[in-house]
Amino acid sequence: MEELVLTSPVYNSFRLQAVASMFDLTLEEKSTTTINFEALPSNDEPWQIGIVVGPSGSGKSSVARKFYPDAIFENVHWEREKAVVDNFGERPIKEITQALTMVGLGSVPRWIQPFHTLSNGEQFRCELARALLDAPSNLVVFDEFTSVVDRTVAKSASFAVSKLLRKKYPSRKFVALSCHYDVVEWLEPDWVLDMATGKLSRRRLRRPEINLAIAETSRDAWSHFKKYHYLSGALHQGSKCFLAKWDGEAVAICATLQSIGRKGLRKVHRLVVSPEFQGLGVGTALLNGVAALQLANGYRTSITTGHPGLVASLKKNPFWRCSAVNKVGKKATGVHRYTRNRASFNYIGGAQ
Repeated sequence: MEELVLTSPVYNSFRLQAVASMFDLTLEEKSTTTINFEALPSNDEPWQIGIVVGPSGSGKSSVARKFYPDAIFENVHWEREKAVVDNFGERPIKEITQALTMVGLGSVPRWIQPFHTLSNGEQFRCELARALLDAPSNLVVFDEFTSVVDRTVAKSASFAVSKLLRKKYPSRKFVALSCHYDVVEWLEPDWVLDMATGKLSRRRLRRPEINLAIAETSRDAWSHFKKYHYLSGALHQGSKCFLAKWDGEAVAICATLQSIGRKGLRKVHRLVVSPEFQGLGVGTALLNGVAALQLANGYRTSITTGHPGLVASLKKNPFWRCSAVNKVGKKATGVHRYTRNRASFNYIGGAQ
């Protein structure tokens, strides 16, 4: 067991003496707290994600600073007048948008807004992306992990950062410091130090299953999602809408249209996931489910998209086949040309 002694100075004052007298406290020159805990894994050991969890004031930050003193991610400056994507230095735009998408901020309109205009959950995801991209070493310690966001965002963001690390940055190590136990399984850590007991558990946890209920719905359901679509909030009158619910809560919507001149083919017209559920794979799961439902009714499904996260996801999805890829973009300055892939996919079956 490790032992850490924390001390803080007590400055004498009239009010301090009054409080001590009221509650029969004995004032010492310094207040002292002793913490006993099992040692954290070293940076040289084979692990990628860890979490130190426990009540506020239990010593999480102090323990992390003892073992990983140079890896603590401090709050970074976001220039107030600049868009989110302009706060990542000289990094390529593809790398920035990919990181934002993979931590669960896949809403393009949010990328072009200033940081201070975003919600707490969106700001938290931006901070995660900055922490992972701007880390000076292979180890990042993120204090107050999920402390300022609601618990749904906390869980989805935890899974998103876990997925990003293991798929995109396998050599990067990440340690979360959190007072919330509900994110532990969603982060899927290789080890957990519980400050309430001082015990270190070395095993990779697995996140709970996400079970979506997908059913056709009226076009009225679109009103909740339209503001999150990255191109337009308009919905074609001929659309057929499908809603995905998780534990009874509407989390995503997909709308399809009959493809003109192609009998038996319906194309995806709109696909939107609520921001708090982005990063969990909900959008891809909904696409698979809708396409499977339409196939059972005699219709094939296609989708054309320029969203980098969705393009990357569908390219790896065994239920979809890429039929075309085109470069689209325009000159942003007199010299540079910024392009992205706009890809078309056809559903080939197999999803449950």
